[in-house]
Amino acid sequence: MIPYGRQDISDDDVATVVAVLRSDFLTQGPEVPRFEAALAQACDVPHAVAMNSATSALHVACLALGLGPGDRLWTSPNTFVASANCARYCGAEVGFVDVEPDTGNMSVADLAARLAQAEKDGTLPKVVVPVHFAGLSCDMAGIAALAQRYGFRVIEDASHAVGGRYQGEHVGHGRHSDITVLSFHPVKIVTTAEGGAALTRDAGLAQAMQRLRSHGITREPSQMRGEPEGPWYYEQLELGFNYRLTDLQAALGRSQLARLSDYVARRRALADRYDALLQGLPLCTPGRRSGVESAWHLYVVGVDEAAGAPPRRQVFDRLRAAGIGVNVHYIPVHWQPYYQALGFRRGQFPQAEAHYRRAISLPLFPTLGLDAQDRVVAALREALRP
Repeated sequence: MIPYGRQDISDDDVATVVAVLRSDFLTQGPEVPRFEAALAQACDVPHAVAMNSATSALHVACLALGLGPGDRLWTSPNTFVASANCARYCGAEVGFVDVEPDTGNMSVADLAARLAQAEKDGTLPKVVVPVHFAGLSCDMAGIAALAQRYGFRVIEDASHAVGGRYQGEHVGHGRHSDITVLSFHPVKIVTTAEGGAALTRDAGLAQAMQRLRSHGITREPSQMRGEPEGPWYYEQLELGFNYRLTDLQAALGRSQLARLSDYVARRRALADRYDALLQGLPLCTPGRRSGVESAWHLYVVGVDEAAGAPPRRQVFDRLRAAGIGVNVHYIPVHWQPYYQALGFRRGQFPQAEAHYRRAISLPLFPTLGLDAQDRVVAALREALRP
């Protein structure tokens, strides 16, 4: 079975983790700040706060921006549920913005229309979370212009997109947002096994997120309400969480980051090759944008029944039977029973729903060989036969 995604663990990665196992610290040691510094440098941003998952980073980012009961967060329905759940963790309401049909990313036109109506209704969001689907950045300049006009804060959910670029800058640079969240799950671009991070250009937000990931506690005298009683002294300033990354994970992440550009280049080459090999088939290949370089976490095709393809489910089942571990990204979040119970209904976001009904994610990872990619394409050609 050729999976849709797979981590790449090198001998250097293993040696780096073993060195931490033989050190004095397995957690809360020197490796986490080293990883954060390397990540900040890779993304050209002043502050990186590592956490045990991207979900934790989304939660902490929302809290740092003051999201709470009575507030609203809007995100894309074409994403994993964590992009919306982070609002619910804070007691806030969730809204969705439909997507562009060719990229699966948040539509700036739909966002603008919904904001204009929300302004009339007195229901503007406090936070908007655009999701860089499959590794391709959303139109962040357009979203930032709307943020300035309507006064909301922006968290980029770049869980798919570390190593990507937008208008010549690294995803995570933060020119058009308050915070950017990354994921280091094994199927992502680089991995810490499980893990995530929040990037920001704002030192105050970085300090808040550092406290919130560790029980709301600080050991910095400048942040304390009282005088330190000794080197052991700490203060809990707010209700935080245990969202810390271990030194073992951070060491793995730092080792992986050394290969980030190579990984993205390989993914890009494989995506370009898919584009060429799939020409003429009844498929929609991934959309691209001028000035935006995808990190290519996913290569998602759309099964085009109007062009003669069989139903998506039939194509999916044929590929799985042929040993091709395709997947589907994503079931629209507003279709989930939890969100249906909050009042959302099918049909509300037609572009995201249309994307889901045709989408299949093909195998794409740096160690995918050309022979294996040819096998994927041959199986796909066969699966598309009427």
